[in-house]
Amino acid sequence: MSEVLVAFGGHHYAADLSDPLSLAMPLDFDGVQPNHFGAPPAHARPLEDGAFVGDVRAGGSVNCEALSLVPHCNGTHTECVGHLTSDRIAVHEILRGGLFITRLVSIRPEPAPAAGDTPDPDALAGEPVITARLLERALAAFPGAAEALVIRTLPNDASKLARRYQGEAPAAYLTAEAANALVAHEVRHLVVDLPSIDRAHDRGRLIAHRRFFGLAGDSRRAHDATRREATVTELAWIAPTIHDGWYLLDLQLPAFMSDAAPSRPLLYPARRHD
Repeated sequence: MSEVLVAFGGHHYAADLSDPLSLAMPLDFDGVQPNHFGAPPAHARPLEDGAFVGDVRAGGSVNCEALSLVPHCNGTHTECVGHLTSDRIAVHEILRGGLFITRLVSIRPEPAPAAGDTPDPDALAGEPVITARLLERALAAFPGAAEALVIRTLPNDASKLARRYQGEAPAAYLTAEAANALVAHEVRHLVVDLPSIDRAHDRGRLIAHRRFFGLAGDSRRAHDATRREATVTELAWIAPTIHDGWYLLDLQLPAFMSDAAPSRPLLYPARRHD
C-alpha cells in the first residue's frame, strides 16, 4: 500500500495511490470510438519510408504508427483557457501536475427551460441541462471545500464509449448559473462525461466555458481571464462501479503545445478525517 495524507480546507484526506481508477475512455484508433461535432475519427497508419513499413504484420521489423486525432472531439481530453483566446496557451503549461481534492457527484439533467436558470437563446424545450439547483443539491451531499469536481450524468451506461454526438444539442450542457455556481464553489478543475459543457451549437457564445475561465464579455485575450489556472476535462468515462464521494484527482496529459490534449484522469478513493 502507498498511502498519502493530504490537508485541504481544514480537513485531512488519506488515499491509497497503489490502485487508481481511470476516467479516460480507451481510444481505439480505427475502431469503435466516441465522436463529437462531426470531426474526423481518430486514425492510425503505419509509417512508410521507401522499403520500410512500420507494421510487423506487413513484414516490418517494428511497429511504428502515425496517429491523427482531434483532441476536442475524439475522446477524453483536458482543455484550458487557450481554447477561447487568440493567445496560444498550452494546457500542459497551465496544468503542471499534482493531486487535487475532488468530489464525484452524479446528476440527472433536467429539461429546459429550468426554473431559476437562463436558457440558452437557441435552446428547445426539453433539452437536457445541468442547472445550478441540481449542482447545489449534489454538492450538498458532500459538504466541504474541494479543488476539483467530477460530474457523472445519468443515465450512465457503456454506450457513452462509442456515442456519436451530432445535432444542435446532442447531450446535456451547463446553464450559465451552473457555471457561476462552480466558480462560487472555487472549483478549479472540472471533469465531465459530456462532449462539451456548452450547447454544441450555440453560435459561438460558449457561456459556460467563459464563466468558468473568468472571461468577461467577448474578450479573447488570455490575460483578461480571472481563472486562468482552471481546466475542463470532457468526454470522461465514469464507470457505474465508481461511487460518488471524495477522491484525489491526478490529471495526466502529454506535453502538447496545444490548448487541449488527450488526458488520463485518475481517481484515488479518499477517506476524510475531520
